Amino acid sequence: MKKLRLFTPGPTMVPEDVMLEMARPMEHHRTGFYRDMYKEVHELLQYLFQTQASCPIFTGSGTSAMEGVIVGCCPPGHKALVVQNGKFSERWTKVCQTFGIDHTVLELDWGFGAKADHIRAAMDADEKIDTIIVVHSETSTTALSDVESIAKLSRERDALLLVDGITAVGAIPVKMDEWGVDTYVTGSQKALMLPPGLGLAAVNDRAWSRIDSGTMPTLYNDLKAYRKSLETWDAPYTPALTLVRGLLHVLRGIKERSLEAIWAETSMLAEGTRAAAEAMGLKVFATDTVDSVTAILMPESVDEGALRKTMRSKFGFQIAGGQGSLKGKIIRFSHMGYVDAFDTIGAIAALEMALTQQGYGMRIGAGVSAATAIFADKMK
Repeated sequence: MKKLRLFTPGPTMVPEDVMLEMARPMEHHRTGFYRDMYKEVHELLQYLFQTQASCPIFTGSGTSAMEGVIVGCCPPGHKALVVQNGKFSERWTKVCQTFGIDHTVLELDWGFGAKADHIRAAMDADEKIDTIIVVHSETSTTALSDVESIAKLSRERDALLLVDGITAVGAIPVKMDEWGVDTYVTGSQKALMLPPGLGLAAVNDRAWSRIDSGTMPTLYNDLKAYRKSLETWDAPYTPALTLVRGLLHVLRGIKERSLEAIWAETSMLAEGTRAAAEAMGLKVFATDTVDSVTAILMPESVDEGALRKTMRSKFGFQIAGGQGSLKGKIIRFSHMGYVDAFDTIGAIAALEMALTQQGYGMRIGAGVSAATAIFADKMK
């Protein structure tokens, strides 16, 4: 059996100790065991999001939590601005359309992140906008949005800021309270190194005031129900107890290691991968690059699908391709969670071998050498 190393931007690899923790005998969720566990998880989630806000846990993917936040914060009488700069930001437009939420779309070129000036211009053009929906790390394009400056603008304009942090939280700097973000969302299968199945949100008092101001047609993802259950450290519906148990184990480890150390390592891995691509004569796709995921443009002479198949079947490295208009044009490497410099060097070496097997002209070892030089410097 060939060892498989996941470099996809979700799901990511799950550490062995986390899998063992989740394999322990099942407990019942309507017990003191679960309430005690959730209370500690909640405190650690506040550390993860860097907030004092309440942190409900949804049984579902990150989309379930993001849908709950958008629907709850956009009752009738409010208008949202959806910044659309990739495949996943398009999903939040679909949420608004599905639930009849008044909204307008701000289209940005793929590969670019949102900046405060973009938001300011859109709000100047439409004074009804009082809610901003933005993706911090657009996973499909690997573009980074300037959430800190957008949050400052949202406070100046008395607007709510709802942030999709699904490939940001736990990987790159996220400072919810310091920046003034009203809601953040992530999922278990990204930087948190768990299987898919948990949507995690942080919701502050400004957002709760909006949620309480109206009613929207929702049931399972109703934030009000989650808030009520939080009063007794419970869940409104059957929680994914095994995943919550794994989450506690992961969050304890993150706190022990420190977010700052994790952010620094993620940045190092991304910097090394980008340098490797350049050394191989390849181009990084995004202009506003994020550190949690790197997208690399494939030369026209390279069959992207065949390359990924070779990397998996021959070398044991699973990477991701492009989505939407980028399908067949880019490959993506994750730098989140249970990967380190030596895993990354191996992935770069596998990419070099897969490229040369398709006749791409390059010096074997160029990418590995470039990445290794950066890692050696950063790990002094």
